[in-house]
Amino acid sequence: MKPVSQPDRFQALDECHQQIHEHLAALTDVLEKLQSGADESQYRDQMRVIEAFFTGNALQHHLDEEKNVFPKLLASDNAELVQAVRTLQQDHGWIEQNWRELSPMLRAISEGESGVDLTELQHNVEVFLALLHDHIVLEETLIYPEAKGQFAVELAARKQRLAS
Repeated sequence: MKPVSQPDRFQALDECHQQIHEHLAALTDVLEKLQSGADESQYRDQMRVIEAFFTGNALQHHLDEEKNVFPKLLASDNAELVQAVRTLQQDHGWIEQNWRELSPMLRAISEGESGVDLTELQHNVEVFLALLHDHIVLEETLIYPEAKGQFAVELAARKQRLAS
């Protein structure tokens, strides 16, 4: 497998954030419909897709950030930046913990099981939405721009070395 270049990696991370927003909007929409008495069977496939995305792609997204974005930023002498990265790492744990509570509910709906408590589902969805929203805002306003800037500096230095 060909290694992913840094600009492509950032594009993939940005695209995943867009997909997260889309899946969260779909989850919110389905929850509202279920709370208004809609038949769960109409939304099984949609719940299956949402559950699979957050169990697979979104989890991998966090692992990619932990491996490819955060380490260089943690080595920074900028205390605010380092604290922001540590906050994001802690967020990953909280998001995963909340997902472990939410995922079985979505899976149960997708498999046609009855008995999902809609009040509990709503609470877990609200927590999940808040965690992800705040997390993504911090990444997109501080972490990604800083990481992209560091990469640009490294790339310029590499080009200069090669030109010498």
